[in-house]
Parts: sequence; C-alpha cells; structure tokens
Amino acid sequence: MGPWRCLLLLPLLAPAPRAQQHHFMEYVERRLTLLEERISQWHDQSSRYSTELRDFKNQVLGMLEAAEKERETMRSEAENAAVRVDRLEREVDYLETQNPAPPCVEVDETLMEKQVATAKQRKNEKYTKLTDCSDTIASVRAMKILKRFGSTSGLWTKDAAGNSEKIYVFDGTANDTVYVFPRMREFTLFSATRKAARIKLPYPWVGTGHLVYDGHLYYIRQQGSFQVIKFNLANKTVVDSSVFPAEEQIPVFGLSPFTYIEVAADEEGLWAIYATKEDEKNLCLAKLDPTSLDIEQMWDTPCPRENAESAFVVCGALHVVYNTRLPSRSRVQCVFDVSGTLAPEDASLVYFPKRYGSHSSMKYSPRERQIYAWDDGYQIIYRMEMKKKLEV
Repeated sequence: MGPWRCLLLLPLLAPAPRAQQHHFMEYVERRLTLLEERISQWHDQSSRYSTELRDFKNQVLGMLEAAEKERETMRSEAENAAVRVDRLEREVDYLETQNPAPPCVEVDETLMEKQVATAKQRKNEKYTKLTDCSDTIASVRAMKILKRFGSTSGLWTKDAAGNSEKIYVFDGTANDTVYVFPRMREFTLFSATRKAARIKLPYPWVGTGHLVYDGHLYYIRQQGSFQVIKFNLANKTVVDSSVFPAEEQIPVFGLSPFTYIEVAADEEGLWAIYATKEDEKNLCLAKLDPTSLDIEQMWDTPCPRENAESAFVVCGALHVVYNTRLPSRSRVQCVFDVSGTLAPEDASLVYFPKRYGSHSSMKYSPRERQIYAWDDGYQIIYRMEMKKKLEV
C-alpha cells in the first residue's frame, strides 16, 4: 500500500470522541426505524394491491365466462329459431300445395235422413264380429295415479289403434286446443305445459267424449246439431265430418251432463255412445265406420243413464260405469254385448278403487288393455284383468 493511502485512512482510524459516537448511533437507528416502517407500509400496500388485483381478475374472468355462456345461449336460440322458421315455412308451403281443402260441414238434410233411415233398418240387429276377441273384464288389477293437471273435468289418452307413445290432453269441457306430450315421462314429470305441443283445432270441441284413433282425432262439435269431426293429426287438416244421425239428443251420462256423444274404440273398431229423448232413460250404442263416419248399426241398450258417469267398449260389449251424486266407489254395473255372446248375469261387477270424485272420462286402450281416466283433475291409469266370455 502506498504511503499516501495510509495518510488518508489515519483520520478514520483515529478514535472519535464518545459523544459523537452516541449521536451517530442514534441517527443510524432512527434512519433504520424509518426505513423499516416504509418497508412495512410498502409490503402492506403491495399485499392489498395484489389481493384487489386478484379479486378484480377473478371478477373479470367470471363476467367473461357469463358473457360467453350468454353468447352461446343466444346463438343457440337464434339457430333454433332459424330452424323453426325454416321448418314452418316448409310446412306452410306443403299445406298450401299438398293438402286438400277442408270439407264443407254444412248439413245435408237429405243425406242425413238417408243415414238415419239406413241405421234404423238395422237397429238392434245382432252384431257380426270382425275379430275373434272373446275377452271381458274380470277386475281392476292395478291403479296408478300419475299427477294432477288442469281442470276438474277433461280427457287424456293415447292413440287407441297406433303405436305412438304421444299423450293427448283435452283440458276442460269446451275449448279449441289440444295439448300433445311426446311421451308419458314428459307428461308425468312436468306440471306446466311447456313440454307440450299445442294443436289448435279449426272448430271448438265440447264434452269429454273425444278419441284419438289411427292417427286421427275424432272429436265432437256442436253447431245446433252435433257433428263428429275427423281431424288428421299429421297434416292438421279436417278429413271428414258428419252430423250425428240421432234426433233430440240429451247428455249421455246423468253424472256428466257436458258429454252428448262418447266416441269409443275397442278391438272391433269405433263406437258412439249417446242418448235421445225418445228413450231418455237408457243409453244407445252405434257402430261407426272410421273411414266415412257412417253409422253401420244402432242398438237400444238396457243400461240406464241415471247415475252413469262414463262408459267404454271392450270386445264389442258396452261397459257402463256408475257412481252416486255424492261420489263413492265407481263400478261397472251394466254390460251390453252387441254380439250376444255374453249374458248380462255372467258379466263381472267390477269396482274401481275409491279416489277423489267422479270420472269425467274413461278411455279404454285395446292395445294396452288399460283405461285412461280423468278423476276430479287427477289423471289415473287402471290396468284391467281380463277373462273369457261365457257364451249364452
């Protein structure tokens, strides 16, 4: 080391007075304390800013995700709307170019008189069966309450002749709209009608005596006289209509005064249950041609209207269900077999389990051997136990 450098270090190495050393240490401590406080403040602020920045980032990410989901939802809805509009346009084009015009439903008095005369000529004749069905109801094997839907009176059913799983619902006793559910599951699980398609009929229906059969809806319209309307469910058009050839009709069932014609189906085909003032105490039965709606045969039955709430046909035999004004257990108390193969005394007295009120409709499904019933707003399925008829 050079001599000049030693001279420079001498003052530093020389012992300082004690007072100066004390003040110097205090100064250094104060400066260090201030520096520690600033470092602590900086650390707290940095942590707070980091937390706020992280929260803001998470909030922004959540908003972006929500916006992306909303965008996807809107895009999906727009695509669905475009598809539906395109489908509706094709359907409208098809209806305009392919479907025949709805038939005129004006009453042809001459044709009606001929139908009445032809039907009366064959009135009460023994019926020649079209099938070998020889079953009758033995008892109610099981009951299943599905849900409560709509009004206290109504009708629900499947296609009695086809293999479709669709459920058709007529809510109330007078309307122009039919609800269609794709399967039993959708009808059972959802309380609202948002899962149902709506069919707006060209003419309003009355009562609960309608029927879905082989892709067509047969429903009752009242315009002075009563008409049976045949409506194609595939292309939503009226295929045919017919004024029911019965004079001075009255409600079919004493406990269901809103139904004037009950259209029913069984293994033999289509039937109409009705009543007139000519024999106001008992029910009448007619065999319908499902294609032309002509009356093939007519019968006066011994089954009384009083306290009757509904009826259905099984293998060519009319089964009438009775109750009381104060609802109790419904029961099949009168059976009328048009082919004469079932004696009235051999028919079983079938009781239905006690439920809520009175049946406003009971639709027999020959394919499933069960009854779709509407009881005070509850939709019920009755599974039937069958037995062979004992021939007279």
